[in-house]
Amino acid sequence: QAASRKPQAASRKPEQKPALANMFRKGGSSTTMNQGNRRKVHTTFEDGSEMVEEYDLKTDELMCRKRRSKTVLGKDSEWEYLHGEPPRMFNADTGTLIESGANPSFTRSQDTPAAFVWRVRNVPWPKETYSVTIDAADQKIVIRTANKKFYKRFEVPELRVLGQELDEAAMTWDVKNCTLIVQYRKPREAVKAEIEEKVERQKMKTEKAPEDGDVDCKQQ
Repeated sequence: QAASRKPQAASRKPEQKPALANMFRKGGSSTTMNQGNRRKVHTTFEDGSEMVEEYDLKTDELMCRKRRSKTVLGKDSEWEYLHGEPPRMFNADTGTLIESGANPSFTRSQDTPAAFVWRVRNVPWPKETYSVTIDAADQKIVIRTANKKFYKRFEVPELRVLGQELDEAAMTWDVKNCTLIVQYRKPREAVKAEIEEKVERQKMKTEKAPEDGDVDCKQQ
């Protein structure tokens, strides 16, 4: 009797990763306008959430990307900054900034063509004070200081959308001029998608900016 043959498992196709080009605007309706030295893209979604992106008109560098959603009561939530940082508020009564400029300030800004970049400013301690690691279980980068004066956990949204895990070998960091700089090498998929996203953005019809300012980009 011939030996029974095990059925061959069906070949599995590689999992298709979502396109990064639309990772933030996918499913939304976008409008764009030029105001001052920036191009602003405002995207609204069916669930009432919205996102605002600002690009430098000369360099096309992303200067700001923020989003907010609706609360259970239908009110707008606070802006969440994915790139750039919120402006510091000025207290007219006291004549001072509400948040002291001497406090540590964390922001993602000035990405390079090859790397995502985060900065922690106003941290005047020696390099050995800092620890920058990856929490593999939570898929977040973790910054902490030995003097316990700064602690931050954050994810890389692009990697989450691409379905890729953080890699210690792709991350570097240094301290210069009281600023901690963390860089993470962009995967090839992210670089390709950023190029596609730029082409898509350039195809958008640019609307005329309102004379009294861009309401969509106003801080609330």
